[in-house]
Amino acid sequence: MISDRVRSLTLIRHAKSSWDHPELQDFDRPLNRRGLQNAPMMGQRLAAVSYRADTIISSPARRAIMTAKSIAAEIGFEPNNIVQNPLVYGASLGVLTEVVREISSRFRHAVLVGHNPGITQLCNFLGDSQIDSLPTCGIARMEFDARSWEDVFPKKGHLVEFDYPKKR
Repeated sequence: MISDRVRSLTLIRHAKSSWDHPELQDFDRPLNRRGLQNAPMMGQRLAAVSYRADTIISSPARRAIMTAKSIAAEIGFEPNNIVQNPLVYGASLGVLTEVVREISSRFRHAVLVGHNPGITQLCNFLGDSQIDSLPTCGIARMEFDARSWEDVFPKKGHLVEFDYPKKR
């Protein structure tokens, strides 16, 4: 059981998106076949270790919300409770850091579904490990010794899981 002083942040890059429809705006691109397979698979990997989320925050871009809903369904999180935060789409490191710090302290296990390069930058900024790039549908989970999300500071997150579809 996680203590009241621990916050768990799971960063997820959206699954592989489709470029088959050049008429679509970037925001509206859906997942491609591989993305549609990888998102539930990664959710199943989380479910296999009894992962649970208190809140899921996602970019409202179609590919991100499709990823978030697919993973949510696999871990038993009601997809209708996903928070679509428009600030996450195309966000800078500073904006993503503020999104994390504004998570309600009643939530200990938070998921943030977003885009590169910001999601990788956030992982490297907050975490104690460096990753080159969070792959599509990649998961980086960190734990912080913090009573609230406002107490989450750079390099204080311990990377406890780094997984992605091609890893196994």
